[in-house]
Amino acid sequence: MKARTILILGAIALVLTVVSIGIGKLSYSWLPPQAAAESLLIDDLFSFLVTLGSFIFLGVTGTMMYSIIFQRAAKYDYSDGPHIEGNVTLEVVWTAIPILLVVWIASYSYIVYEKMSIHGPMELVHLHTPSLGMEAAYATPVKPVTEPVEEIEVSAKQWSWVFRYSENGVTSTELHLPVNRRVRVALNSEDVLHGFYIPAFRVKQDIIPNHSIDFEFTPIRIGKYSLTDSQYSGTFFATMQTDVIVESAQDYKQWLAEAATHEPSPAQNQAATEYAEESDSVVKTGWPTVAPAPPPVVNYHG
Repeated sequence: MKARTILILGAIALVLTVVSIGIGKLSYSWLPPQAAAESLLIDDLFSFLVTLGSFIFLGVTGTMMYSIIFQRAAKYDYSDGPHIEGNVTLEVVWTAIPILLVVWIASYSYIVYEKMSIHGPMELVHLHTPSLGMEAAYATPVKPVTEPVEEIEVSAKQWSWVFRYSENGVTSTELHLPVNRRVRVALNSEDVLHGFYIPAFRVKQDIIPNHSIDFEFTPIRIGKYSLTDSQYSGTFFATMQTDVIVESAQDYKQWLAEAATHEPSPAQNQAATEYAEESDSVVKTGWPTVAPAPPPVVNYHG
């Protein structure tokens, strides 16, 4: 009887494992396209967590449903169940398993954290000890990365993004990036806390006022993606969005050359437009609103 029970439990565990792995693989389709090398690491970690969570969820709910259906008391039976205590083996097992699971999750997450090197806040802690600076992320891209690193200055303010390309000083309100090439952005805020977040890249970094934070990633998929402010930076923070254009190295060079021919001019700014409409409105809310910074003057408006 004991061997039969072990076989049944083993079969159930095997089925749960197969189903959980299937759900974990399915979880890749729940996320935006993998557009950066870093996204491969994050998606693998997410799939691992979904797989593990599915196994636990199905195991616990399955046990509960079995108990409710097959182990419930007979009708009108209000007697107490058998009083069981002192099962040391059971107590050790249900204590050890969660501890091992937490250590497993923490270890895997830390490995991904190290590879991603999302150490922006730590960089600020070590401002007075430069030797402890931030190590760049080194997620391995699908295709070889072409050196040298592309350097871009990112300036955030209420409520717009401005990008300056070190190669020729071109400025834009739309972020252009070469595919399969390492990108280093120098993040700066002109006023309050902002967040540099590209969901398709799975990268997010807080931008601290009065401090420049270097942040690296590697685009691996040509296309148009979204950059948004992940921090609440004031009344019109929802308008602080722009496109991220990942293109071939040739198209990127061509865009830089073309943008350089444009004279800098004020870009369209949704926050400034909405603020002007609100100011002209007959109905006043009575709530003070921070005035947006003047529209950025750039070569390319997007």
